[in-house]
Amino acid sequence: MSGLSLRGVRKAYGAVEVIKGVDLDIESGEFVVFVGPSGCGKSTLLRMIAGLEDITGGKLSIGGKVVNDVDPSQRGIAMVFQSYALYPHMTVRENMGFALRFAGKSKDEIAAQVAEAARILELGQLLDRKPKDLSGGQRQRVAIGRAIVRHPQVFLFDEPLSNLDAELRVHMRIEIARLHKELATTIIYLTHDQVEAMTLANKIVVLRSGVVEQVGAPLTLYDDPDNLFVAGFIGSPKMNFLAGKVQNGRILLPEFGNQTIPMAPLKLPPDEGATVTVGIRPEAFKRGGEATLSLVVEIVEHLGDESFAYARQAGGQVVTISVSDGRGVLPGQTITATFDPARALVFNKSGQRIR
Repeated sequence: MSGLSLRGVRKAYGAVEVIKGVDLDIESGEFVVFVGPSGCGKSTLLRMIAGLEDITGGKLSIGGKVVNDVDPSQRGIAMVFQSYALYPHMTVRENMGFALRFAGKSKDEIAAQVAEAARILELGQLLDRKPKDLSGGQRQRVAIGRAIVRHPQVFLFDEPLSNLDAELRVHMRIEIARLHKELATTIIYLTHDQVEAMTLANKIVVLRSGVVEQVGAPLTLYDDPDNLFVAGFIGSPKMNFLAGKVQNGRILLPEFGNQTIPMAPLKLPPDEGATVTVGIRPEAFKRGGEATLSLVVEIVEHLGDESFAYARQAGGQVVTISVSDGRGVLPGQTITATFDPARALVFNKSGQRIR
């Protein structure tokens, strides 16, 4: 196992800089997920770690060794791509052992390592099949097995579940989590799906426009985001954002009939008259809170034991509210949504968190 270190890592294509000085430490054995919107640079950063893209500036170390100019095959990494990239004319056994055969390993060594990977991934009964005879999930497990047999220091996963249907994605998330627990190796996993990030990661790296916005454990990012972008990106349904203005120690909400709500104590409270944004998670709306919004329900989304009501005041923005029992909530109904001000987050005009 090996950790990674990135110091001031940059990537530019001519005058266009797409990775803008990334500093990041990944400990040995961690499961780290890169997330961010399309075009944020996460794929480019992963390919730089793999050695598939040159590094314009900065330093990349794996296991304490600088690898900027080291050939990809010598970095001790194995990559699992979005497309399975299996050889259609080869069996599962041959696909999984191909890299070892190419490296000149003996038949006995190849057979032993393929058998071990097949045990871990529960592929033993499929070893003599060809890719066309496998389901999407089975093909993805073969692609992972092909990486396992190499005994890499670091696994890189490039959106490996995006081609699978919803049910298979859930199943494969469980399989990948189990794999990490059994192998106890370092994994860097790239996805645009923040649900995957929250369920798999020890550490999440949130990227935007080639910059790391925040790094932390999943629930740390969820509960304590540094800025509006992270607060809105992490969580499903996303956080509600209400435009406000500080007035007499409270927050005035122009889009909600100029009503005011209490502001929880802050170490560095905003100045009187300052423009702010109030962030409230859908599940923060509970009965008995000091802050109150009167809203009209437009749509109710039932998900079984939990429902989400989408409501607004006339001419105002839509607010998403988690309802434990939504059977009595109907479109057109006026509801009183209350929340504890201590559970609301406050952001300044530039989108940075006020604590």
